[in-house]
Amino acid sequence: MDRHRTRRRRSMNEINVVPYIDVMLVLLVIFMITAPLISPGQIELPQVGESLTPPVAPLEIMIKVDGSLTLHDRLSDGAAQGLSLSQLANTIQQKQAVNSEQPVVIAADKDVRYEEVINVMDILQQQQVKKIGLLAREK
Repeated sequence: MDRHRTRRRRSMNEINVVPYIDVMLVLLVIFMITAPLISPGQIELPQVGESLTPPVAPLEIMIKVDGSLTLHDRLSDGAAQGLSLSQLANTIQQKQAVNSEQPVVIAADKDVRYEEVINVMDILQQQQVKKIGLLAREK
């Protein structure tokens, strides 16, 4: 009779961690394979004793309240030259042909409409000027 007695099921107090270990090993293998394939960003630092080249003096485009444009080339002579929007494209193209790394800075009066500044920036972008900045005065 003791044989026919039904066994009671006892609850298990253990967690089977084998599947978790398998997943962790698979992830470890994936990371070990992909880590050498990722190339970190490279930074070229200047060498000791190598002098840094001074920045090139920018072309300065001044936009006045009345909408007139003035161009200062601080690299050559620094003389102011009055321009229209149509002349600006040709002048910038000639200046950039001489020195393509010369930045262009826009200095606009605080009362100038935003649209006029955007028009000048659009002309510079059409001439494929790489370095364009806005000039501001400190308080």
